[in-house]
Amino acid sequence: QVQLVESGGGLVQAGGSLRLSCAASGRTVSSSAMGWFRQAPRKEREFVAAISWSGGNTKYADSMQGRATISRDNAKNTVYLQMNSLKVEDAAVYYCAARVARYVGAGVQDYAYWGQGTQVTVSS
Repeated sequence: QVQLVESGGGLVQAGGSLRLSCAASGRTVSSSAMGWFRQAPRKEREFVAAISWSGGNTKYADSMQGRATISRDNAKNTVYLQMNSLKVEDAAVYYCAARVARYVGAGVQDYAYWGQGTQVTVSS
């Protein structure tokens, strides 16, 4: 079974930075594109960023462009999301997801495996 465990969430002041991590296990994860999504109260889960299996291709939501960097270390089976200049509207539960494909996807339906999420709170 594929398992994803997020960490690194917490409370940060608006304008601050945070680095999220996703530890992956399972035989299919190492060959999977990975993504980050978030879900705020009363809102649908939305795309944040994604990275291909090789790490050569990345994709970001327009709202995160220039403020986020996704990376991965396949040797460590870990995916990272560095977020800077955080805004109050960035507050949400952030989820790591794995796709059974090498290339990135931006839709929830593109990913088959999900972590439990890590809470990011941004104070004004």
